Amino acid sequence: MKEGSITKQPGMEIGIYTLADLGPDPHTGKTISARQRVAEIIEAGKMADEAGLDVFGVGEHHRLDYAVSAPPVVLSALSQVTKQIKLTSATTVLNTVDPVRLFEDFATLDLLSNGRAEIIAGRGAFIESFPLFGYDMSQYDELFEENIELFRKLSTNEKVTWNGHFRSALREAQISPRPVQKNIPLWVGVGGTPESAARAGRLGTGLALAILGGDPLRFKPLVDIYREAASQAGFLPEDLKVGVTGHAFIGETTQQAKDEFFPYYSNYWGYLNSQRGGVGTRMSRAEFNQLSAPETALFVGSSQQIIEKILHQNELFGHQRFIAQMDIGGMPFKKVAENIERLATEVAPVVRRETSK
Repeated sequence: MKEGSITKQPGMEIGIYTLADLGPDPHTGKTISARQRVAEIIEAGKMADEAGLDVFGVGEHHRLDYAVSAPPVVLSALSQVTKQIKLTSATTVLNTVDPVRLFEDFATLDLLSNGRAEIIAGRGAFIESFPLFGYDMSQYDELFEENIELFRKLSTNEKVTWNGHFRSALREAQISPRPVQKNIPLWVGVGGTPESAARAGRLGTGLALAILGGDPLRFKPLVDIYREAASQAGFLPEDLKVGVTGHAFIGETTQQAKDEFFPYYSNYWGYLNSQRGGVGTRMSRAEFNQLSAPETALFVGSSQQIIEKILHQNELFGHQRFIAQMDIGGMPFKKVAENIERLATEVAPVVRRETSK
């Protein structure tokens, strides 16, 4: 294989991502080990690659109820058992990582994967990494701004001289290794704040929208803000990328998908709310039915229903990428594997065809 030779399929990129949560199966009450969870993530990545999906993402958490705290390590393992699929963090908590270390880790991943490394940067759902690594939450925005600016400088220069507020200065520092790609693709993950969307546009990074429910129309202003900020900063429209990330479950029929997914989805939000310090009340079936209605952003249904939702959002956002989180709520790997197959064989071909017209 030539350096950086990845087969680009026409139309929208389709992929999956995992946050590696360790939740109990709602039907059995059993929670798998971190070792098994990581092994299943590697197997899911292999399946996604062999099925022809475009992207595989791994999240970062620093808690005992999640199995992955070091995405570049897991992605490096995946790089050795996959051939084409792009490998991204989902997300890297950029505020609490040294940008030099981050660049070196992902440049190494890029070498191992022959040019397939990417980064989605953001705060993530939790704040444990701030005290863990000695950072102050009150400096969240300043840390993010400084770290992303330094990362971008490291990407374009083999030797860097730099001064900042939060780490030691660099004096003609050699930044190695250099990746296969000219620049490791960088996306900013945005959950709903206009300031984050504007920042992504101003910096010319990709915009990764986390749309977990509700009417997707409410996210269109964020895409507009992103593109306007990018235009004002001098970036060309064709250089901008928008991605949508969201929860998904695909069944033979929409009713079957809802019936199968509900116990896991309710379970997931129950323990997620507890982890965030709230009351771990499980979602009711009525609430779930409302969240998974045809006009909402929750991707639960038949393959046709998922296709229609993705294409509807594409009309709103004109996005180039969709990646789905499927393995939540203690879901057994067998069901995850079935979803990967359906996404790759029934959904992706239609979406790619329709979005390449």
